[in-house]
Amino acid sequence: MKIAVLGTGAVGTTIASKLIELGHQVMIGSRSKTNEKAIEFVNKFDQNATNGTFEEAATFGEIIFNCVKGQFAIEALKQAGNGIVNKILIDISNPIDTSKGMSFCLIPELCNTNSLGEEIQKTFPNTKVVKTLNTMWSTLMMIPSMLKDGDHTNFICGNDEEAKNIVRNLLKEIGWKEEAIVDLGDITGSRGTEAMLQLWWKIWGVTMGTFSIKVVN
Repeated sequence: MKIAVLGTGAVGTTIASKLIELGHQVMIGSRSKTNEKAIEFVNKFDQNATNGTFEEAATFGEIIFNCVKGQFAIEALKQAGNGIVNKILIDISNPIDTSKGMSFCLIPELCNTNSLGEEIQKTFPNTKVVKTLNTMWSTLMMIPSMLKDGDHTNFICGNDEEAKNIVRNLLKEIGWKEEAIVDLGDITGSRGTEAMLQLWWKIWGVTMGTFSIKVVN
């Protein structure tokens, strides 16, 4: 499958690496085709890795991963232009307000009665937004078995059921167990998963090593 990964940070490159390992063709997108981090990443692989602008990558991909920092996500997706129209967009970003340093507050207009996932869906109504993987460390996203043999929870939500099923199958290909994927319904579910970042930050501050969250009932 042709997959676009928007963002050249740790999350984007971790996801892109796993997808290439699985045999997918990946284009990593950034603001400029001459982005040094993107070029350096692509040069690590013999095949299935290319780089381009946000628009070039989005146009290339059958599925698009949004791994841009939350505060810049809408603008980056606008730069992707028509490349995201009628495509599945897997949104992993969180609306973290970095204006106060490392306090991990959420951007006020994107929490409680709204969320970044919803804002992306409203801004790009012809894109099928699916929120997932945004409640954990980037390596754990792609190697769920590294913790308790994958026995922890990954949430998913979005308005389009067919799109969610396609994303669910991709998650299982990555290594997620069917029973570990919890569907929260439509895209308003991202209000809850994005808000979990404040809890995640506090847990990270008092624990050692990799952790995740599991729903038990």
